[in-house]
Amino acid sequence: MSTGPAVNRPPTILDVAREAGVSKSTVSRVLDERLPTSRSASAERVREAAARLGYRRDRNASALRRQHSGTVGVLVPRLTDTVMAMFFEQFATACSRRGSFAVVATTGDSPATERAAIDRLLDQGVDGLVATTARVDDEFTAELTARGVPIVLALRSDGTTPAATGDDVLGGYLATRHLLDLGHRRIALIAGPAFASSAAGRQAGYRQAMAEAGLTDVDDLVHPSEFSMESGEQVARAIFARPDRPTAIFAVNDNTAVGVLAAAKSARLSVPDDVSIVGYNDVPLSARLPVPLTTVRVPFDQVAVAALDLLERVRAGDASIDDVTITPTLIPRSSSVPVAARREPDPDRS
Repeated sequence: MSTGPAVNRPPTILDVAREAGVSKSTVSRVLDERLPTSRSASAERVREAAARLGYRRDRNASALRRQHSGTVGVLVPRLTDTVMAMFFEQFATACSRRGSFAVVATTGDSPATERAAIDRLLDQGVDGLVATTARVDDEFTAELTARGVPIVLALRSDGTTPAATGDDVLGGYLATRHLLDLGHRRIALIAGPAFASSAAGRQAGYRQAMAEAGLTDVDDLVHPSEFSMESGEQVARAIFARPDRPTAIFAVNDNTAVGVLAAAKSARLSVPDDVSIVGYNDVPLSARLPVPLTTVRVPFDQVAVAALDLLERVRAGDASIDDVTITPTLIPRSSSVPVAARREPDPDRS
């Protein structure tokens, strides 16, 4: 017996697929009125399931593939995050060069807010969507694709929707390998949120580099966080309070690393004399801090152009699209030094 969709939620194409025991793409083809009517057994199950659940295909969303408003909707968690602001600026520039216009909506990394923002953007007739808000194992993007909404992802991936991202595994590896090459062995990771593929990739790179150095028991060195200065400071305060505090910290992004710097100052620790710090993304502030931050540079201009290319291919109906992964670069600066160069501990600052 079917359990049907959740209360107070209209049935989705995923509900129909589960009810009929077929894939989402099969449901999409069967219910697409532009295609010849199929009389196969699976097609009949799809139509019966759709009728039983009260599902109605979103014709307005499907029509987006055939319309052209010259406008692209971009979803970001927040524009106060320098990374997202930098990406949007590069994406808007790429659109302008091709005669399009980019509009941005913020979601606060809230799925409910994201759904509302997407509805508003679709109501405004955007040609398609680029989302930097993807969450691991979230089915919402797949629902949009099945409805016919042209959408691609940038900076994060959900594992199924076409995405343009930096190589986060490589970037995490480069950051950690750099610290290992400087002689550090107790390297903490401020790891970011589990729902973000970017954070998961950087943690995978960290673990790979640590394992190559024979350091496999690192769970106690990995600390979940948010992508914010406040979270970086809060987590780092706890790390610095430990009697076995690490000699180095790799922070999941530069905002988080700035929070680590603040926590180090509060704990009367010197960077890099007492602790080396590496960030990620190379935002403009990184090179201009009192102690310039070692970080991993992501070429946001390349990610933006790749995301726009992917969206244009999706709108054209290209069914064989591979993700685009952009190579990051380690940028060494003053915040990381060899262990041998570190000052002897000062008992007055312990």
